[in-house]
Amino acid sequence: MSGILVLAEHDGGVFRKTAAELVAKAASLGASLGLDVTVGTIGDAPVGSLGAYGAQRAVRVSGDFGAYSTLQTAGAVAAMIDAVGASIVLAPASYAGKDALPRVAARLGAGFVADCTDLRADGGALVARRPMYSGKAYVDARVSAAIGIFTVRPNSFGAPAGGGAEVAVTEVAFAAVADPITVVESRVPESQAVDLTEADRIVSGGRSLGSKERFDEVIRPLGAALGATVGASRAAVDAHYAPHGEQVGQTGKTVNPQLYVAVGISGAIQHLAGMRTSRVIVAINKDATAPIMEHAAYAIVGDLFEVVPALVEALKEA
Repeated sequence: MSGILVLAEHDGGVFRKTAAELVAKAASLGASLGLDVTVGTIGDAPVGSLGAYGAQRAVRVSGDFGAYSTLQTAGAVAAMIDAVGASIVLAPASYAGKDALPRVAARLGAGFVADCTDLRADGGALVARRPMYSGKAYVDARVSAAIGIFTVRPNSFGAPAGGGAEVAVTEVAFAAVADPITVVESRVPESQAVDLTEADRIVSGGRSLGSKERFDEVIRPLGAALGATVGASRAAVDAHYAPHGEQVGQTGKTVNPQLYVAVGISGAIQHLAGMRTSRVIVAINKDATAPIMEHAAYAIVGDLFEVVPALVEALKEA
């Protein structure tokens, strides 16, 4: 078997930013490893357009995939791997990547490396770097099995520049299986902000905000001024200052933005596990000894109710 398969996720036919990131990275790795790159997707989406980022081929499993199904997704991915003859599979570390792909690996006897933050070719093999122990250490992993499946955190490689030509799309046959789970209802998030997992800028608030009203009055204007997506610590979510979909941390979403602003967040290890790989961390806290301060590139010691409004005004003037 030989070749790299990139799994491109989309929302209603619009590809998520990880699709272009992974295809461009795969093209670079393929050139070093001597492997062709195929991009594949599930459902109706213009996957051939991703040839602009370096893929030589495109495959698609068409059908009614409106509601997410673990069994259907795992089966469709396995069918694509078999059709392409891929020895390396790259996918985003998304919900589907964490839920369905370990099942694919077990089904195919493949190696599985999750939550990678970097990929490189070394000695004719793919080496993946991933955090361990809640981000306290990193490990370089290689897969010895015939097939290696790697999930990658969004924003690990940056937005690539397209320029290549669209490629032809080959349909992959897949017989849907009976799913014992029935989806009763699917709800679309009301917020139009960029999803936390893919956001380049994030502003998160903690329990120090004191109430939902103050969270909305302080954190959301700062997010708007920075063009950032709003997040929250588990303590803030448990106190009902923000919805669970905005929770960052070990029991929430793992994020990897260029800029992460932590407002009134002490920096418990569970929260750090979800955002430690952020490129630039800014902490605003009146406690100079808070754990978050040790990880911040910029730390502002002061009352957040005074600092944040002043920062918002300065950003508006700028």
